[in-house]
Amino acid sequence: MGLLGELLLLPVAPVRGTLWVLQQVVNDAERQYYDPSVIQRELARLVKRLEAGEIGEDEFDRLEDELLDRLQHAQQMRDRGQAAR
Repeated sequence: MGLLGELLLLPVAPVRGTLWVLQQVVNDAERQYYDPSVIQRELARLVKRLEAGEIGEDEFDRLEDELLDRLQHAQQMRDRGQAAR
């Protein structure tokens, strides 16, 4: 984009900057949410909660399925990223 385009878009620069910051926050949150080590720690914590009697088998199964789905999705994302290289 040339100088004229930049000058015309100058009034919306704060909006563009805000959108960029929000995108960075979303990207970081997704990275943390799909981090395999975080998911594995959550799985271990879930097992401890079951063993301590804090949750029942049904809730454990439901939460475990959610975590395993996240782990599978993280692996698929990683595989796609490696295939793109």
